[in-house]
Amino acid sequence: MNCKVEKTKNANEVKLEITVEAEKFDEAIKKVYFKSAKYFNIPGFRKGKAPMQIVEKYYGKEIFYEDAFNEIVQDALEEAVEENKLEIVSRPDIEVTQIEKGKDLIFEAIMQTKPEIKLGKYKGIEIKKVEYNVTDEDIEHELGHMQEHNSRLISIEDRPVESGDIATIDFEGFADGKAFEGGKAEGHELEIGSNSFIPGFEDQVIGMKIEEEKDIQVKFPEEYFSKDLAGKDAIFKVKVHEIKKKELPELDDEFAKDVSEFDTLKELKESIKEKQQKQNDEKAKYETQEAIIKAVCEDIQVEIPSGMVESEIDNMLKDIEQRLFYQGLKLEQYLQMMGKTEEEMKKEYEPQAIEGIKSRLALEAVIKAEKIEATDEEIDEKLKEMAKNYGKENDEEFLKNENVRNYLKQGLASEKAIDFLVENAKIK
Repeated sequence: MNCKVEKTKNANEVKLEITVEAEKFDEAIKKVYFKSAKYFNIPGFRKGKAPMQIVEKYYGKEIFYEDAFNEIVQDALEEAVEENKLEIVSRPDIEVTQIEKGKDLIFEAIMQTKPEIKLGKYKGIEIKKVEYNVTDEDIEHELGHMQEHNSRLISIEDRPVESGDIATIDFEGFADGKAFEGGKAEGHELEIGSNSFIPGFEDQVIGMKIEEEKDIQVKFPEEYFSKDLAGKDAIFKVKVHEIKKKELPELDDEFAKDVSEFDTLKELKESIKEKQQKQNDEKAKYETQEAIIKAVCEDIQVEIPSGMVESEIDNMLKDIEQRLFYQGLKLEQYLQMMGKTEEEMKKEYEPQAIEGIKSRLALEAVIKAEKIEATDEEIDEKLKEMAKNYGKENDEEFLKNENVRNYLKQGLASEKAIDFLVENAKIK
């Protein structure tokens, strides 16, 4: 195989002219023939038994060209990229210039390469100190959650529904005089004041008594996810079956003993404060790192190829699809609910994608400038930790996998680069 590389007029773009020997192309044609022979039905031959020459004569000699090209192209591209030490960041735009049995296969591939980056100021970055302290209100808020979690429900029979109650109701919704899909339920438990229903619904349940029936009039929000109901007036026929009220436990030493390993409320509060301060410190550390990286990115010079942005956005959408999957949704359903197209969504994520790429490129440039690297000992330690988390402590193949080691090597180098930037920053 032979490859000629030339830069195009566009920044960070190369054109590869790849020539694959005729023998290799002819071998690929034979391989494709043997794979697909069973599908050819030619008069005078049993199905799948016609010789290649007969198939070519019957269907045309070009019958195998496309599949033969596909057999070759991926390996040829990978070999050419590796041979010329190119860092490719986009899918190839391919054009075949010569394809014929008995002749060299020649094709061109235009691809975008990883951009060069010119670092600006990255030492002595000045940022404001980020600090979060735990307040008494924070502790009380957490205690309130613990009270809620350990509350019990008491049935109420001598009064109507009040705010904060949990009412068990039947309801059915009507718009334009017709019942609509998803607007009916029986025995539904609704916490009054939770704002989990359409605005105005819960307020009108207040004052209803057990076994009372009532028509509740509401208006769906203009931005409601269902376009058929958005902005429409609706009537819900509602019946209350049961009223319950939360009874919260007293905040005292007994409460502390019941919900924790501590004997006093004071000890429980101190534990909450310590835990929240650790979380706050982590948050402050992350925001400090983000602020410094952002400042470094603002002072770099780089032209990011479109293919790199497209790949980043595609990865972001894959992450969203994965999260939606666990919620029982598909991306198409989510887009429909949001009233957006996939292209509109991609456009929205473009600035975030560019910011992420810049951050990675900036860190790589710092790693290169400061000759930062992870040691074998650090990689081994991280690999053992990773293996333990995945239950692969005794998996020799995993522990010796070069791809995994390279992944960890890059990650550790990036962590060191971030630490370097923080250590050399001026935090006021």
